[in-house]
Amino acid sequence: MSRTDLILQRLSGLHPKLIDLGLERIERLLEALGRPQDRLPPVIHVAGTNGKGSTIAFMRAFLEAAGHTVHVYTSPHLVRFNERIRLGGQLVPTRRLNEALERVERVNAGENITLFEVTTAAALLLFSETPADFLLLEVGMGGIYDTTNVVAQPRGVVITPVDLDHQAFLGNTIAEIAVSKAGILKRGSPAVIGYQQPEGRDVIERAARRLGVQPAFQGEDFHGHLEDGRLVFQDGDGLLDLPPPALVGDHQVDNASLAIAAVRRFGLPVDKQALERGLRTVSWPARMTPLTGKLRDALPPDAELWLDGGHNAHGAAALARALAVLQGQRPAPLVLIMGMMNNRSPAIFLEPLRQFNPKVLGLTIPGEANAHEASAIAQAAQALSLEATPQRSLGAAIRKAAGVPGARVVICGSLYLAGHALALNGTPPH
Repeated sequence: MSRTDLILQRLSGLHPKLIDLGLERIERLLEALGRPQDRLPPVIHVAGTNGKGSTIAFMRAFLEAAGHTVHVYTSPHLVRFNERIRLGGQLVPTRRLNEALERVERVNAGENITLFEVTTAAALLLFSETPADFLLLEVGMGGIYDTTNVVAQPRGVVITPVDLDHQAFLGNTIAEIAVSKAGILKRGSPAVIGYQQPEGRDVIERAARRLGVQPAFQGEDFHGHLEDGRLVFQDGDGLLDLPPPALVGDHQVDNASLAIAAVRRFGLPVDKQALERGLRTVSWPARMTPLTGKLRDALPPDAELWLDGGHNAHGAAALARALAVLQGQRPAPLVLIMGMMNNRSPAIFLEPLRQFNPKVLGLTIPGEANAHEASAIAQAAQALSLEATPQRSLGAAIRKAAGVPGARVVICGSLYLAGHALALNGTPPH
């Protein structure tokens, strides 16, 4: 176990609950640390159910293409904890991460605190002490009571599509969850809002009105779509003809459009050439990503291998749309290598994928005590009349998939499984 893992293991014992929403503990800790949240570069705060990470990846690509240095805070990580914190575009060095975590631990002095609160405090400390032009800050869960919601005046706020997720913490309806997400809106901070279901949109609009904020809504105030292989974007400032995003799937067209709207609405110094470069170079691992490396080498030459970390109904629907495009380009038998955490429903995830009649290879995610057993995933698929078998390992599943001629193989169902795949493949994020 690495020193970072030992520190995180020690810190995780300071609070009995993995998730305990509220700002009292983080505000106390940040006060003791000298309020690093008041010494940050201009912050773009991002909440939502799906698409947060991809939207941030596009904004980062645009800003960096324009020559700016960018801090990023996202979660969860795929392979190493360092992935959650980018300092000026680079993953935080392990030495600096460990020093920040131990400094926060000393200041906290054994008080009740969650692991996410400690790690967020460490990240804010690092961001406050390292020069950069912008900070892209992703909400951990929800919004109003999320640990990241300590920035008094963001440069801008983005809310991606809101859907059902984390109901045990955020509420059982879209409207209830939208109340939580809308909690990051701030008086005086402009906002752009991704596509929303009507009940979610109404909640966000009412919250914005109370704060005197006039948000820009996707599909109303700005639009983006593919036309003749180009991304056509339009808002109140005019029309842009841009290259298609490097990330796969029509949902990534939506995410790219949301990011473009954000940089324009927030007045960020990004010109059209930077948008073009960013769209071509953007990278966000495990979001319908083609894999090369050890795992791909175990498949025949005529097979494809893809990795996707979508893990809820919204993510499955996005995966289905991406697969429909690929199937239109080259029809191929579909093999899903699937693992999920046990707070997710394999049946709900598989429902939009049934149309492709996939062969499902169920996996228990290695090292995750709260993962579905491989047999449970296989049984859920069989109940939907799909051919399915449990597999003892990812390697075994790849070998099984290799027996399907010309297969399109997709590792899916969980970011935890995606991280395991990237580690095994020898291609961790960098």
